[in-house]
Amino acid sequence: MKKTIIHTGLAPAAIGTYSQAVKVDNTVYLSGQIPLIAESMMLVSGDIEDQINQVFKNLAAVARAAGGGFGDIVKLNIYLTDMASFSLVNELMGHYFSPPYPARAAIGVAELPKGSLVEMDAVMVLA
Repeated sequence: MKKTIIHTGLAPAAIGTYSQAVKVDNTVYLSGQIPLIAESMMLVSGDIEDQINQVFKNLAAVARAAGGGFGDIVKLNIYLTDMASFSLVNELMGHYFSPPYPARAAIGVAELPKGSLVEMDAVMVLA
């Protein structure tokens, strides 16, 4: 088993005791991303749509740093503080992913780090 820690300055630095991603052989486990702007480590200003787009941007940066992209993601977990945003997540996800879509879970939660409205993590498999 070969384990590699993935880090990029193009995504927010970890705000706790975790890595942005860990690659084990050809599988990459991407840690949860909230809508922080990498350069400032502040939440993106705006509404839930802006937050969702920033999370996808952050996930893309970590996926690229690991040698992959959205087409390599096989499992996506989405955490929302308001499930009324679920349809918007579906709509925006269609801008970032193409069929066949990854397996996915959408989970309603009471609270997320830094007051974020959305967080996502993923599993990616590289060829």
